[in-house]
Amino acid sequence: MYKRLFNLILLNSFGLLALDAADRPNVLLILSDDHSTPHLGAYRDVNCQRFNITPHLDALADEGMRFDRAYTAAPQCAPSRTAIFAGRSPVGLSATRFAQPARSETTLFTDVLRESGYWVGLAGRHQHLDGKNRDLDHVTDTLVELDVRDRAFTQRFDHFARGASTKNEAIHDTDEVVGTILDGVPDDQPFFLYFGFSQPHRRWGDDHEKIDPSKLVLPPDWPDLPEVRLDYAKYLAEVRDLDIGFGLIENVLEERGLKENTLVIFMGDNGEALLRGKGTLAQRGTHVPLLVRWPGYVKPGTASDSLVSGVDLSATILEAAGLETAPGMTGVSFFDELRGKPFAGREMVFAERGWHFGPIGRSDGFDLSRSITTRRYLYLYNATPEKIFSPVDMSQNLGWLTIKQMHEEGTLSALHERLYFQNPRPLFELYDLQEDPFQLENLAGKARVKAVETKLRMEMDKWMVRESDFLPLPSHIKQQVNRN
Repeated sequence: MYKRLFNLILLNSFGLLALDAADRPNVLLILSDDHSTPHLGAYRDVNCQRFNITPHLDALADEGMRFDRAYTAAPQCAPSRTAIFAGRSPVGLSATRFAQPARSETTLFTDVLRESGYWVGLAGRHQHLDGKNRDLDHVTDTLVELDVRDRAFTQRFDHFARGASTKNEAIHDTDEVVGTILDGVPDDQPFFLYFGFSQPHRRWGDDHEKIDPSKLVLPPDWPDLPEVRLDYAKYLAEVRDLDIGFGLIENVLEERGLKENTLVIFMGDNGEALLRGKGTLAQRGTHVPLLVRWPGYVKPGTASDSLVSGVDLSATILEAAGLETAPGMTGVSFFDELRGKPFAGREMVFAERGWHFGPIGRSDGFDLSRSITTRRYLYLYNATPEKIFSPVDMSQNLGWLTIKQMHEEGTLSALHERLYFQNPRPLFELYDLQEDPFQLENLAGKARVKAVETKLRMEMDKWMVRESDFLPLPSHIKQQVNRN
């Protein structure tokens, strides 16, 4: 307590607290799990609108700002969330491996908030932020080390609860869980609360009531098969459950009179566990929904097309609280965008893919790649092109097994054969998102986009050097390929 008071006095003496404690907003950060754009009605998704999947989240968008170009720093849960909390890329944090936590000395934005007078809580699904991983239980020395780190991690929060249930019935307890947590917040403190939903992560059930698979609109990069349609309907049912849970949290804010002074941020942690989604750097792997409501600051019903990365949340939340970012954070605050002020923003966002438990690379999970997304283009660097694609969390799914069977029988279309079974994959991929939003035609190596490709390759070189990336630079690989 005394240390926190001393830090408040110190920060005020340097003029770093722009707001009085009473004026600082409460902050509620909610992450969905494996949830790509456009799967909200607010993003004009025809399936969500047709079957009324997300009325509560659509209402949030109507009351705040919808970000149309928000991306995560990785297409995997653990590195993506670590980047959000630390305000830096997983590569820069040396936390690219699934379930690899940031070093214990890494400052999280929640540390800054707590040392500056905020009550800070973390609950729900947070996917190995603390390094806990049951798959390491057999490694005694590692388990002891992680157990020590876990205890230190939990002490960084006033409330810490681990929850990873993916059962749909747990959704209906969300208001009770959040209400009980908020009961522990002192009356004289603003709060920050993170709540992670399990939905729409896989292990969903067979329920897809009132969602007719035959009436779903499928993207052109998916084979149009009954098994794929049924799987998609079940996914949307999970998104619907997510929306129900969010609505229950909204009720808690309303009943407690907290809505007017609470900055609410809703974001997907990474892309959907469907075809060319989670675990890939295609757009559905990193392009996620982001909605922000802050009464009196954010104009209702607005939309932003600014490029935003998950690493930017830390800087934005801290600026909203009148605080400076910690040393080492590289996120770009979009606070001015929220308030309708001039905002230069980013020209590009970066993402990385590292090792992931399970068959991203068909057998060992080891598949490394990097990406740049600009307003118009997506540039990919596949550092391990010999790896064969396998969708994360659905390698035994009937839809994927049917696609594989068609591949083996030679009955898959030429497009889908190339998208899912090309081996080796291209070292470099370049897509014009304006003309080709589903990334069907790889433009890398074509004369008409040579200048664009060269510029993006050089920008990736610079980013990898800044972040101390361990992969060879794409320009070096390009030179080697050209020599050969």
